[in-house]
This record gives sequence, structure tokens and C-alpha cells, in this order.
Amino acid sequence: MEVTVRGIVSGVHGLLFGGFFLMAIFGVVVELFRSAYAKEPFELTERGYSLERIYLIVMAALGWAAVLSGAYVVYPWYRAALPAGVTNLAGYPQRLLMSSAATVEWHTLGMEWKEHVAWFAPIAMTMVAYVLVKYRGSLKRHGEMRRAVVAFAVAALLAGGIAGCFGALIDKAAPVEGGGTVHLMGGAR
Repeated sequence: MEVTVRGIVSGVHGLLFGGFFLMAIFGVVVELFRSAYAKEPFELTERGYSLERIYLIVMAALGWAAVLSGAYVVYPWYRAALPAGVTNLAGYPQRLLMSSAATVEWHTLGMEWKEHVAWFAPIAMTMVAYVLVKYRGSLKRHGEMRRAVVAFAVAALLAGGIAGCFGALIDKAAPVEGGGTVHLMGGAR
């Protein structure tokens, strides 16, 4: 079993950073909705608040790791310039998608979403994390601020989820491959 270095980096970008980021956002959204309908305010111990802060910071860091690794590591591989005379487009994912009317929209809509809208998710969740850490105790009393935090968290979940879905589908149609080969099991044959 083998995989290329670019395949590993692409997987870390999407599955590790992006996947855990989306799960963490979902956890925040669920907790925000749960706390809105709780009869008794949920009191954490000092250790609980520390763990909550760590969770929120790691969540925001995962979002930034996903968009930064996508923009500055995976995306340059995706849009690699096609040398003159090359007819096999397998190593040039952007050109491969754009070469067919059946897949050009994956680039036109999917990658544009990933390039532009996906940045909204870590920006919004950094704001959400800051507000939850700074104003956690008073959030229930300030309904407008609480609704804004929920709206930003849900919008970030949708923006990041759509970007992740596009990323997975685009990678299936035109995978980012190349670089050295890593043999995971069995060795070279």
C-alpha cells in the first residue's frame, strides 16, 4: 500500500484539520442551542472553564490550519502550470477539471467557494471563540449577542461544510498527487 506525499498532505489538510474543525464547530453549535433551552445555567468548575477555553482555541487553530494549508500548500499543487506539450493531465488537477464540460463546474464553483468563502469559517469561529471565552457568563442575558454568536457559528459550519464537501468531491475527480511515494505496508514491489 502506498500513497504520495502530496496525497498525505492533502489528507491532513482535509480530513485532519478540516474534519476536526467541522466536528468542533458542530459541538459549539450544539452547546449553544443546548444552553439556550436549559432551565438551570450550566456552571463549570475552574478546570471546566480552562478545558472549554482550550477546546475553543484548538477549534479556531484547526480552522486556520485547514485554510492556510489549503491556500498555501495544497492549492499551488492543484493549480500547477501545465508545461507545453503535456497531454496527460493527471498531475495537473485544475487543468484536468477544466478540460471537460462535465467537470469544469467543479473548478468554477467548487474551487471558487474553497478559495473565497471557506475563509469565512475560521474568521467567524475565531470571533465566536473570543466572545464565548470573554463573555461566557453574560451571554444568556444578552439575547442579541447570543443570537449573533449562534448565527456566526451556524454560518461557519455551513461555509466550512460546503467547502469540505467540494474539496472531497474535487479530490475524487482530480486528486492532488505527486511528490515522493510513501510505502505504508508491504514495501516496494
